Amino acid sequence: MYKQQKTAVALAVITALGAAFSAGAQQSNQTKADETEVIEVKGFRDSVIKAKDLKREAMVAQDSIVAEDIADFPDQNLADSLQRVPGIAITREGGEGRQISLRGLGPDFTRVQVNGMEALGISSSPMDSRGAVGRSRAFDFNIFASELFNQIDVKKSYSAEQEEGGIGGTVNLRTAKPFDYDGFQGAVGGQLGTNTNADETNPRLVGMVSNTWGKFGALVSVAYSQKNSQEMGYNTYRWRQVRATNGISSTVDADTAAKAAAGSLWFARGNRYSVWNNDQERLGLTSSLQYRPSDDLKFALEYMYGKLENTLDEHHISTGGASSTALGKIEELKYIDNNGDLEAVYARFSNSTIQTENRADYNESVFNQITLNSDWQITDKLGAKFQFGTSTSDYDQPRVDKVNLIRTGGITTDFTQDRFYGVNTYDFDPAAMSGWAVKDLYFREDYIATDFDNIKADFDYSLDDAGVIAFGLNTKSFKNSGDNREDSGYVQSKATPLNNGVKTISDAVTSVYNVHPNMSWRQADVAALQAFYGISDLKLGSDKIIQTNSYTVEEDTDAAYATYSWDATIGGKNLRGSIGTRYYKTDLTSRGISKGLPVEIARDYSGMLPSLNLVYELEDDLLLRFGASKNLTRPSLSAISVSANVAQMTGSPGEVGKITVGNPDLKPFESVNLDLALEKYYEGVGSLSAAVFKKDIDNFIVTEVTTVKYSDTGLPASLLPNGATMDSLFDVTSPQNSDSSTIKGAELAFQRDLDFLPAPFNQMGVIANYTWVDGTTLYRNVQGSGQSQEKSFPGLSKQSYNMTLYYEAEKFGARISAAHRDDYISVVEGGLRDEDERGFHATTFVDFSAFYQVSENLKLTVEAINMTNQREEQYSDSNDRHYNTTTSGRTYTAGFSYKF
Repeated sequence: MYKQQKTAVALAVITALGAAFSAGAQQSNQTKADETEVIEVKGFRDSVIKAKDLKREAMVAQDSIVAEDIADFPDQNLADSLQRVPGIAITREGGEGRQISLRGLGPDFTRVQVNGMEALGISSSPMDSRGAVGRSRAFDFNIFASELFNQIDVKKSYSAEQEEGGIGGTVNLRTAKPFDYDGFQGAVGGQLGTNTNADETNPRLVGMVSNTWGKFGALVSVAYSQKNSQEMGYNTYRWRQVRATNGISSTVDADTAAKAAAGSLWFARGNRYSVWNNDQERLGLTSSLQYRPSDDLKFALEYMYGKLENTLDEHHISTGGASSTALGKIEELKYIDNNGDLEAVYARFSNSTIQTENRADYNESVFNQITLNSDWQITDKLGAKFQFGTSTSDYDQPRVDKVNLIRTGGITTDFTQDRFYGVNTYDFDPAAMSGWAVKDLYFREDYIATDFDNIKADFDYSLDDAGVIAFGLNTKSFKNSGDNREDSGYVQSKATPLNNGVKTISDAVTSVYNVHPNMSWRQADVAALQAFYGISDLKLGSDKIIQTNSYTVEEDTDAAYATYSWDATIGGKNLRGSIGTRYYKTDLTSRGISKGLPVEIARDYSGMLPSLNLVYELEDDLLLRFGASKNLTRPSLSAISVSANVAQMTGSPGEVGKITVGNPDLKPFESVNLDLALEKYYEGVGSLSAAVFKKDIDNFIVTEVTTVKYSDTGLPASLLPNGATMDSLFDVTSPQNSDSSTIKGAELAFQRDLDFLPAPFNQMGVIANYTWVDGTTLYRNVQGSGQSQEKSFPGLSKQSYNMTLYYEAEKFGARISAAHRDDYISVVEGGLRDEDERGFHATTFVDFSAFYQVSENLKLTVEAINMTNQREEQYSDSNDRHYNTTTSGRTYTAGFSYKF
């Protein structure tokens, strides 16, 4: 009912706005916009041409995506759209894109702007293996519906008038403005979709109305979608060398038994069948007011709102006990030699610890931004632009409730059929009630708040035929704060208001989970079990804040720049150029808990960022582009926190604890960048480009690990995890600036109408790009070995490519697209002895879409997303052991759009 009400409200808003704006249109003189960049494209082919022209005219290396039509931006969200851009690869969550890597550098290295103002969007992953809730600078593009935007610019090289901060590049998301269109314009659209992993039908609604009344214009757009997604698969908690201490059957050969007893074998932990369900709602709103009192003076007031709600439940059946490796008595055992590591790929255990987990989550991400822009041509030679803006991005996760049931029994785990999808069988019925008891109940809350304030002033002065001098000032304030709260131990070691110490589930509500295709199992009902123990809807107060995870980072940056741009003729050919420099100064304040006491550390750093960009027209349609610049990326927020995070321990014999400590004294990444490109342009849809790039990066940040007694850390005894003492050993992990590194690569891009083919194939076209990137850095004390190793940059896929084959006639069009990225490292481990690195295998996602133009105003569409149901495989260790494998299903949608 609640979803139906929200859908009805969205439709009512769209209808009312359309009526109001249409009435105003009767009095509008519908004057044509006189901006130099009018976005009015009517089809996929036209959008490609517009994007090509933007790339050609840009002073820096740039690719753009332009909306096909009013409120008709392609793909499910912005990340899905961005994966088509050369050099961009994306991560996914629930089958949708979430974050991007640009030219081999991970999400933290790309700066994102919304309507010209830097912003940060925060969501999360339900999977710990994908980072769960993080404090980084990575922008989560899944917060926004793609239909809210009509242009995305991806700037891959740097010029001094750009704000500093994105070594990988800068992505500017642009929402529509009323003077982008002629007079009154409106559009509504809707889709119904379904996914092969989920049964429900999902709506998607979008509407936009825009009008101009002489010197004044107004635009409003609304987008709403609801989506049920389900990821399912098999995962481990990594692999670990563990001694078999619970007995080995005489049926196991002596050599294998000796290796198991000595702890020489690697065993999978968790051995877990899993399902993640998500009921997602996304709501977005943009509004824009423009006022043009004269041709020389223009104002724009823009507002953007985005909200992403996730109601999640997840379900697992796994092994527990010592190191979670299921090491009961070993009845059968087979292993392989994987590059010197002896891995148990088939094992049958008796008297193992088995547990099921049922988890219920809710989180929401809310983004608000308002900006005021003015464009003033003061004299014929002097122009000025001003921007004032503020944005907030809040992530609230008020509920992470989890219950575990536990029992003993026999389990067989088999990795011989599929190294990345284990097969479990049990000597009992996991769906039966008998044998299960309550292990524990767990509660968690997470809160993160981000604020950005921005003021910019830009001036340009024309020197007649001698060029243009541009200069400007910028001040911005950034604040990120947050905490997480936890309460656990019920009923294992903590009393409850009701049924103290009772662990039987005979009177608690339980159910059989039977969605996973390989297994059904008994699980506890989260809400019913909480009620059984009298702890329903438990709200965690400030006394439950994990103080070492509670910190605030503030940055205040002042910057100034100056550039000189010119057009000249050399050898009878035109040369466009821009040279300049940017000065910045950042004041950093980091507040948190260090060694059990509140602490505040303040520091500042500054620097100059020069840039040179040249575009030489070898022929009318052949450009040689060169760029040289210096830029920076600031460290992640968690890296510059002052807090110390002491992790809980599993209780395994000989286990070394783990403490993570931030480092506010970290220097930012600094890079010297070189870009060279040759670009050939043709009429219509036609271009061919080749680019090479190199980035020399200083102050690369790696984690360093030292192993010390807890008493030597200076931390108070109150932070000791259960089972540890002041004499226990801990790996203390902290980020440090490391050596310099280099990343280099090449891009090829081609787009062409195949109009030379005979009809009807002359309506076809192709868009393709390929990117190769290489870059390594030195990581220290990898896997607690004391050794340093050269490994790839996190997020770097050596090869990625995209290809789209399209057909577009007046009434009908269709596209099929493939997006590939090679395997990549997500993290390199310092103190964790289970693995030296973690990452993802290569993927190729294939999507299809088609439309039929019923009339000039009405268009019907169909889409098929992830047509091959691509499996996502996460690996553990450079020896390529299984970590997590999931599928998210195929998504099919049908919809319409109507313009008026």
